[in-house]
Amino acid sequence: MAVLIQAVALGMLVMLAGTLPRNMLFAANLTYLPGLPWAVPLVGVYLWMFWRYLGGWGPPPSTARQRRAWLRARPLAARVWIWSLVAGGLGIVALVLALRVANRLVALPSQQLPDLSQVPAATVVALLLAAAPVAGIVEEAAFRGYMQGPIEHRYGPVVAIAVTGTLFAVAHLDFTLVLWPYYVAVAAVYGMVTYLSQSILPAVILHTAGNLYSNMDLWLHGQAEWQASAAPPALVWTHGADAAFWWSLAACLLATVAAIGAYLRLATAARRASTADGVVT
Repeated sequence: MAVLIQAVALGMLVMLAGTLPRNMLFAANLTYLPGLPWAVPLVGVYLWMFWRYLGGWGPPPSTARQRRAWLRARPLAARVWIWSLVAGGLGIVALVLALRVANRLVALPSQQLPDLSQVPAATVVALLLAAAPVAGIVEEAAFRGYMQGPIEHRYGPVVAIAVTGTLFAVAHLDFTLVLWPYYVAVAAVYGMVTYLSQSILPAVILHTAGNLYSNMDLWLHGQAEWQASAAPPALVWTHGADAAFWWSLAACLLATVAAIGAYLRLATAARRASTADGVVT
């Protein structure tokens, strides 16, 4: 239990330390000189120093090795990289399709941007684009690195993914029961890639790409990635299952099967790479 508590505390601390400065700088940018996205380079510098510190740079030197181990930013063989991105990418596709199906079964809560009509579009886009890699780096370091790693080693990947998925929902201030499976599924997509590859680097790329899609979709259409349409969904229980529902369900099942196959290939590639290197992961 001590391992679990320590991992959760460290992961949440890393998440807060990486996210709060971004939030404060972006909020200040929207208030002061909103015509210029001046917060973006400042956040970039902070993020670079933050990543280096988590990876072992800076004082105290006595914790450098442990910080590096917790981060799990291990370089990977090319084949492992490829299958990590393929598996995770298919997992994201399956998740988006599953959300479209779920939105026809239950009314999922919508997510909308605040009113930014008085802010130049160039600044809004710059901040949204910059937010994607910040979230990808900070949240993967926090949840799949500092939090999942110790829990995974002590209790296994299933418990680690359930815990990180739940805390992921808490961190996004959106812990409602209907969305809990969504956050656990997100944790499974990124967490299994990290578990099999023993590195958070592919998950950082995948998470950043997913956030870019989500942020741009939210900005362009005024809805989050789980919202199939701006209008209230036509639930199958009241309107019946139309062709669009069955196509979404079939595509979701197909993407899920493809993702499972890719994860199996990733496991094989990672095992062969570790054997070739003489490393047991």
